Amino acid sequence: MAGGTLIVGASQAGLQLATTLRQLGDTEPIALVGEEAYPPYQRPPLSKEVLAGEADFESLAFRTPNYYADARIDLVSGERVTEVALSRSGRPGSGVATTESGRTLPFDRMALTVGAGPRRLGIPGANLDGICYLRDRDDAANLRVRLGTAARVVVVGGGFIGLEAAAVARALGKDVTVVEAAERLIPRAVAPVVSDFYRRAHIRRGVQVLLSTTVSGFDGESGRVATVCLADGTRLPADLVLVGVGVVPRTELAEQLGLECDGGIVVDAYARTSNPLIGAAGDCTVQPHPTTGLGRVRLESVQNAVAQAAVAAASLLGRPAQTRMVPWFWSYQGDLKLQIAGLSTGYDDYVVRGEPESERFSVLYYREGGLIAVDAVNNPADYMTVRKVLSQGATIPSSGAGDFGTPLKSLVVAGTDVVSTF
Repeated sequence: MAGGTLIVGASQAGLQLATTLRQLGDTEPIALVGEEAYPPYQRPPLSKEVLAGEADFESLAFRTPNYYADARIDLVSGERVTEVALSRSGRPGSGVATTESGRTLPFDRMALTVGAGPRRLGIPGANLDGICYLRDRDDAANLRVRLGTAARVVVVGGGFIGLEAAAVARALGKDVTVVEAAERLIPRAVAPVVSDFYRRAHIRRGVQVLLSTTVSGFDGESGRVATVCLADGTRLPADLVLVGVGVVPRTELAEQLGLECDGGIVVDAYARTSNPLIGAAGDCTVQPHPTTGLGRVRLESVQNAVAQAAVAAASLLGRPAQTRMVPWFWSYQGDLKLQIAGLSTGYDDYVVRGEPESERFSVLYYREGGLIAVDAVNNPADYMTVRKVLSQGATIPSSGAGDFGTPLKSLVVAGTDVVSTF
């Protein structure tokens, strides 16, 4: 590639950025570089449909092979960019990237969409065979094969990925134990009432859930994991261990370039890094709160990757357009479908609609009397209503929201502060 735009990271954000450049009329060369051997693909199904054997890997591809040639996007797979040197003269923002194999990629504009990697354990025995992580396609393929022969599965981490995988393993008839160091499941994302619901729901399905429990190490036989050792001295037999204790944003190239990083690559509302000529989008970034513009948040979601990448593309073309949006997420744990709209961080009140034990209910979150988010379990109507309400800058008073027999849409109080839902 001669000049044009270099996008490092063949992720959902990376592909969206490239696609948006073309949609905005950019005719310059575009190179999309990824270290995996596969074209950009969907990651959410890896811990659900793919792991359960309900979807094949080929179905994950975002685009047909012909798309990249037709869109004049040079897709470079199986190459990891290890160094980026910016030009000290000539066009600002231009430079040359070098891959691990020695390939050089000159560019006039650059964006980082490098995502995040799994947080790995550094405890005794952590390198034993049979201790797995789940972040990419190869991880999922490995884990799916191992699930076929494992009888006792231990999941370290009670977040979304861990619980999704635990639900799959239990549905396959495995003996499953979830070990969570915090006092409750999914502690960073939901209120205690939702955490308690998921604990009870997984227990009803035969999963053992251990809270406030720390893993101190692993023991093995012939190099393969056989036991999970807990800090209190308990030893859990295990044929397979899945570690899901969060992710670490990939900031190596950003740091090499001297970009500001703070729990991720710091970007502004226009997806520009501390060097405004370099963009970044997706799981690797921390950004202003997408609705309020205050503080910094890191959002791990398909919706954010798509929306932020579109903003980054516009900024690279010199047409920065700030877009406020309503974040949304989902987690399907077997037949338990959680849909989230908004960010509940900082809530000071919440209202429960419905009975959690019925496995169909919602939790509406409030701050200073205003609606800020919803967690909806097997309740898409409430989810869609709140998502629309938040996008319109409207609200639903907490006083009547707890009546499950009253449709939420009948309680909406109109607002004028409209934001985008993408």
